[in-house]
Amino acid sequence: MTLVLPIDPEANLLLERDPLARLIGMVLDQQVPMEKAFSSPYVLAQRMGHDLDARELAEYDPDALLAFFARPPALHRFPKAMAARVQEVCRVLVDRYDGDASRLWSDAPDGAELLRRVAELPGFGKQKAQIFVALLGKRFDVRPDGWREAAGGYGDPGAYRSVADVTDAESLRRVREYKQQMKAAAKAKTGG
Repeated sequence: MTLVLPIDPEANLLLERDPLARLIGMVLDQQVPMEKAFSSPYVLAQRMGHDLDARELAEYDPDALLAFFARPPALHRFPKAMAARVQEVCRVLVDRYDGDASRLWSDAPDGAELLRRVAELPGFGKQKAQIFVALLGKRFDVRPDGWREAAGGYGDPGAYRSVADVTDAESLRRVREYKQQMKAAAKAKTGG
């Protein structure tokens, strides 16, 4: 089973076949709807005129990369910060994984190591790293021993907590409901 978001079918196909697009979608998945975050790698590839390449993005002129991110419709509500973040992540991929995003997970011996590797990426805190581990396990069959435990509650079967659980419109609705409940609970806890 793969990720199926209500976005351009070509964007879904890119996420399915391109590990870097998948990772960039996760990088962008903050403070924008997940559909926007995960369709943006496809739009970026279109704007660049070819498939995404970590080495190219790592070395790209920052102002030129920002232009791709900022051109309307912008790829993210914070195009400057996210263009820089994508470039930082690609530099790590080049330095540690020979520019191959799939090597981040393909040879991870267990879930704990996979989580550690993902959490070391720029912009990936524990929660975001756990969501990505769950996404890899639930939608892309990346399942080293202990991956569910490493993903925390996001790895639970039958959960509707994140992009890792989206397979259709109904599951997307349930994920959104969960997120709204969590925001309301957090707001009530802080008295805000």
